[in-house]
Amino acid sequence: MKKITAALLLIMGATTLNIQAQTNKDYSSDVESIDAIITALYASISGEKGEQRDWDRFHNLFIDDARLISTGKNREGKIVYRSMSTTDYVPWVDKSFYEKGFFEYELHKEVHQFGHIAQVFSTYASKRSKHDAEPFSRGINSIQLMHDGSRWWVVTIYWASESADNPIPAKYMSDN
Repeated sequence: MKKITAALLLIMGATTLNIQAQTNKDYSSDVESIDAIITALYASISGEKGEQRDWDRFHNLFIDDARLISTGKNREGKIVYRSMSTTDYVPWVDKSFYEKGFFEYELHKEVHQFGHIAQVFSTYASKRSKHDAEPFSRGINSIQLMHDGSRWWVVTIYWASESADNPIPAKYMSDN
């Protein structure tokens, strides 16, 4: 009886590992460096119309109580902000990204690092499709990162979109 139980446990364990291998993706390379985590951040939210985003990959980039903060002018012209957790952000954008398509990509990056913390000013452009000739929006993501000794984590993303009265300064644009 002990041999049958051991064999069943072995089979069940192998089956569980196989199921996990099929459903769990390895995102470890996404968090190995500052460049890797920024690339993964943009990739996780980008996709064509009708394409589901990899929200597991997105969530894997952030500390548990990370904040995503958008800022800009309201209808009255007052500067306002919206602060969200990652679990607030996903339903805020998911339907729109799926129905309209959304690609965000980096134009320029400036990194300032001190030990285990980093501040990244990442100039972005947004398109509905990667095939669009021109972006519909540009701006700057201010991204704060932390290295815990084994990997990088996104702590905060604070962003502002470019506007006629708030153009992106030349020093934050690509050299291309």
